[in-house]
Amino acid sequence: MGASSGIGRAVSRLLIERGYTVGVAARREERLAELRALAPERVFTARIDVTDTEAPALLRQLISSMGGMDLYFHASGIGKQNPELQEDTELKTLETNGVGFTRMVGEAFRYFAEQGHGHIAVISSIAGTKGLGAAPSYSATKALQNTYIQSLEQLAKIRHLRIRFTDIRPGFVDTELLGGDSYPLMLKTDDVARQALNAIDRHRHIQVIDWRWRIITACWRRIPRWLWRRLAIHS
Repeated sequence: MGASSGIGRAVSRLLIERGYTVGVAARREERLAELRALAPERVFTARIDVTDTEAPALLRQLISSMGGMDLYFHASGIGKQNPELQEDTELKTLETNGVGFTRMVGEAFRYFAEQGHGHIAVISSIAGTKGLGAAPSYSATKALQNTYIQSLEQLAKIRHLRIRFTDIRPGFVDTELLGGDSYPLMLKTDDVARQALNAIDRHRHIQVIDWRWRIITACWRRIPRWLWRRLAIHS
């Protein structure tokens, strides 16, 4: 989900190169055709907008056309610095990263619960570690994603379901998502995609990418709230 650009597109290409049957979905269907051209016999496409209430049904149709699903990879999301707190930006981010994320990951969970096994992997972000003043709705929705996956992992254990989860938390990645905003220690999309698949292969529960961001976020977690709110953290 979210295969038309950025990390989702890079991961899709790697999976196709590995010989997997892959279903690619996004709002921009014309970009999906380019992926299908790489292996028409085992790449299936669907136009799915995660903010649409019909999206779960469309996902089920895509799964059916593929003949089943073992891995659901969610890379759909938007984000933008919004220090002026423009309402439209905040609400669109919540709708995509919050409601849309919950809608699609929840449907994948229900499918795997019926099937009896599966793996859900999501691209969240290191931005969920602490509330970032420059991007309030973005960091808040990434924290939601982190907690939602943790909750589903516990729920799967409670229900004795064989569903694996991998929460992939990159630092800031040089993709269209950032919309030209400037961020420190920018990562390359292909590098993140390779590390993401490696984390999935190794059945990692949480994977922060890369080593620099693992150090930074470990330090962030130790900063008390009274000090954090005084820090001028921005791009």
